[in-house]
Amino acid sequence: MGLISSSIFSASCRLLRPKSYFTRVIEIELPHMLQLLPQLWGTFFASDMPTYTVTVATGSQWFAGTDDYIFITLVGTDRCSERTLLDKPLYNDFERGAVDSYDVRVEEDLGELVLVKIEKKKYWVQDDWYCKYITVKTPSGDYLEFPCFSWLVDDKEIVLRDGRAHLPQDDKTSLVKQHRQKELNFRRKTFRWKEWQPGFPMSIDANAHKDLPRDIQFDSEKGVDFVLNYVKAIDNLCVNHFMHMFQSSWTGLDDFERIFVRIKNTISEYVMQHWKEDFMFGYQFLNGCNPVVIQKCTKLPEKFPVTHEMVSVSLERDLTLEQEVEAGNIYLVDYEVIDGIRANRTDPCTMQYLAAPMCLLYRNVKKKILPIAIQLGQTPGEDTPIFLPTDGENDWLLAKIWVRSADFQYHQNITHLLRTHLITEMFAIAMYRQLPAVHPVYKLLLPHIRFTIAINTKAREQLINECGIFDKANATGGGGHVQLIQKAMKSVTFRSLCFPDMIKARGLDCKEELPTYFYRDDGYSVWEATKSFVSNVVHIYYTSDEALQADEEIQAFIKDVCSFGMQDFDHCEFPKLLKSREELTEYLTVIVFTASAQHAAVNFGQYDWFSWIPNAPSTMRRPPPNQKGMADVNLIIESLPDRGRSSWHLGAVWALSQYQDNELYLGMYPNEHFIEKPVKAAMEKFRKQLAEITSSIKLRNEGKKLPYYNMSPDQIPNSVAV
Repeated sequence: MGLISSSIFSASCRLLRPKSYFTRVIEIELPHMLQLLPQLWGTFFASDMPTYTVTVATGSQWFAGTDDYIFITLVGTDRCSERTLLDKPLYNDFERGAVDSYDVRVEEDLGELVLVKIEKKKYWVQDDWYCKYITVKTPSGDYLEFPCFSWLVDDKEIVLRDGRAHLPQDDKTSLVKQHRQKELNFRRKTFRWKEWQPGFPMSIDANAHKDLPRDIQFDSEKGVDFVLNYVKAIDNLCVNHFMHMFQSSWTGLDDFERIFVRIKNTISEYVMQHWKEDFMFGYQFLNGCNPVVIQKCTKLPEKFPVTHEMVSVSLERDLTLEQEVEAGNIYLVDYEVIDGIRANRTDPCTMQYLAAPMCLLYRNVKKKILPIAIQLGQTPGEDTPIFLPTDGENDWLLAKIWVRSADFQYHQNITHLLRTHLITEMFAIAMYRQLPAVHPVYKLLLPHIRFTIAINTKAREQLINECGIFDKANATGGGGHVQLIQKAMKSVTFRSLCFPDMIKARGLDCKEELPTYFYRDDGYSVWEATKSFVSNVVHIYYTSDEALQADEEIQAFIKDVCSFGMQDFDHCEFPKLLKSREELTEYLTVIVFTASAQHAAVNFGQYDWFSWIPNAPSTMRRPPPNQKGMADVNLIIESLPDRGRSSWHLGAVWALSQYQDNELYLGMYPNEHFIEKPVKAAMEKFRKQLAEITSSIKLRNEGKKLPYYNMSPDQIPNSVAV
């Protein structure tokens, strides 16, 4: 009777916990103890029964522990165990970070253990619990691992497969087939497609972060509130005292220093000192926040009628402009996609303006990129002059400022929001809908979509929604950002997401021509390392191309991305099926690279390049000049953002550039969804390759005034989470 007494005492001990209430003993504790009596009585005679030792690990994040009742059922090929309460006498189970072990006794051996069922039942109030993993030691001494890494909320149950990855065709018994299908059915009801805006990639069907499934919400310490973060950033940067003068202009360019904060180990101060120089202007197209718009000019556009006479003074090779084009020395940046976009009018007291400029760039004999001609519109004519370095200093400077402002809009809406955040979310939703947790591709992708749906939902809730933060400072706020993304979607093809193809399509794949295009060089290195890792994992589980073709789940995933995520747009050219392991490797590399390296390259340098506001104006308050000789310092100041919008801009780029606490960087996989040794060996090889790339980049950056580290693997988070 000792076992019975101690178990009853254990249940009674719960009354001493902070959240228990004596007045509810009769309603909660006594009925539960009566339910346990048959189980406890059986335990008294269980000394000779087969015993399974169950070890349960609770997460270490805030509020991961629980005081609720946790039950377990072991499911074998022959039979199931009794539903067993996991509870230790005189012990507070399932605390945050705890690893607890229990004995589960059965009358007969269960056969091969294939499933573990975990149930959580309310003790007093609903108390969420995060389960990391469960291990089971069988009576024969074998150890089985059951990864979980999931929240159990309300009176929820979860059924786990062992940690080995299985393709659908590998499952032979009806038991595991049914479990697999049941999981997918539940996921498809939970992760529903929704069109947030017409013509966008499809997103999650949730209006707010709190509406998301618990497993994809931010952990409490990881929570993101854009409003609070931006206000906090503005306060930390000591720019709050400018907010009450929201619509007042600065008195001179030097005034921007009053809200400019010098941060050690950034290039922002160097930008402030050199932003007027043509070298700095050209360099940013290679290694700034938006290194994806510059392209080699193979033919001068008719809409940009630059002549040799206009630019001859800028050419250094004793060649005509046409000959320089043929020699591959001329580059073009064209913001045609911005043409016709409605500028922000959310504040009727302040006019804001957009332009769709074109800029011709020249690779000089030192292989530096310099601007030689700028047109601030898409239609040539008397009202759209071509500005040149030989024009007045202020004319040329204002023209370059307009290009930088257009580049900022392109970066924020297309390069950053559309091509990393929204595209990654689309892949993530399709993954949840079509791949069960036991699928190797699910295990591979899960770390790289961590918190992405959550951050995008937060953005739609607070940042890019109507009257959101984006409207406060940006010329494409107030709906212009929606128009811009809708237009830009026509250029989003699958091949444009393949890093080597994207570089080659712009004619920038020759390292000898542009030896300082570090974004390209580092991107190639990280792409190849990622592709090698993905290929290793793919070939571990798919022994032939036929095995891939027979995998109904992966084919459904590929189809879901194209037919629903990309809404079957004719232009997207996303595949609807994959026939070879090489095709799958490339496809998965696109997902991992986009979510990690590409996002890092265009996100975390924002404070470096955008904090000096004249170098990246978020809005312009005067229309672009329609003739030369108009510009002076006053016009430039009146064109740049006012004090209030400058403050919001600075707070935004600061907040977006911050790495998160406990960030997981590329190659870090602390949640062991894979348990197979070959995959762990592939991960270790991947980490070594990334470490070599990091060392190489660090060596290259030594002594440089403009170091490039945005694609250094040690600064590339696994996923889009900010």
